[in-house]
Amino acid sequence: MAVFTVSPVVLEIPGRPVDLQLKVSAPTEGESHPIILLSHGQGYSNHLSSLNGYAPLANHWAEQGFVVLQPTHLSSRTLSLPDAPGAPMFWKERAEDMSHIIDRLDEIEKAVPQLQNRLDRSKIAVAGHSMGGHTASLLLGMKTENTSLKDKRVKAGVLLGSTGRGEGLTDVVKENYSFMLSADFSDMTTPALVVAGDKDASEHLTVNGPEWHMDPFHLSPGPKDLLVLEGGEHGLGGVSGYDVAETTDESPERVATVQRLTTAYLHTRLNNTNDWQEALVGVGFRVHSRP
Repeated sequence: MAVFTVSPVVLEIPGRPVDLQLKVSAPTEGESHPIILLSHGQGYSNHLSSLNGYAPLANHWAEQGFVVLQPTHLSSRTLSLPDAPGAPMFWKERAEDMSHIIDRLDEIEKAVPQLQNRLDRSKIAVAGHSMGGHTASLLLGMKTENTSLKDKRVKAGVLLGSTGRGEGLTDVVKENYSFMLSADFSDMTTPALVVAGDKDASEHLTVNGPEWHMDPFHLSPGPKDLLVLEGGEHGLGGVSGYDVAETTDESPERVATVQRLTTAYLHTRLNNTNDWQEALVGVGFRVHSRP
């Protein structure tokens, strides 16, 4: 399916240090498209951590019938806001960005006339990689610092190489990102697919090994699925961009698996299809499910 992109769409948010900018990727045809809010991570590159990143996911999902909305969070290297309240990770503001986008869908439609009357607002999912997974988890019901930012308008989630429990974090994380110490998954009831690489040790973040990225599956209630990618490191084959230098496990085949299975999962959760069950037939990866 052919797609189009519009960028940037600019939303004025009172009290935000800069306007919220987002990229829209959508099919050129069809109606009643589900919506995916895609939250970027915090890699070494400047522009991957912005609306310009994650093309392998955004493009594919749009080709498969979803409208993908990608904000540039305040934590993006492209903004350079080291002294603003909430810096450096702006964990709370990141999640608030996503709820603002849902609040302002009418405004987004007006800014992108090709979207007029083509969104199914009852079918909204959130997805995120790494720190973006933390953001997505907050929308799904995870609490941080005893704060809930759960948005009940979000019906499903995809967590890619996401963050885990507060126990076993490195000293660097404890000193600089203390909000990660209080992760509480006990109210993360919204259905979600957790995707993790079995070689993603993330030693700069945790001493718990690759299993740390699986915590959102094991520690949360409600319908959850876990996909473990054999040989997958933090880049999961290269989901953050095409030919990205910091992808330590570059694999077009692994990215294709992530594309195919996340698409199937989201179609099943949002469109009530059997795509997820059918996609798992013959898959050579560890998949766990909990109703």
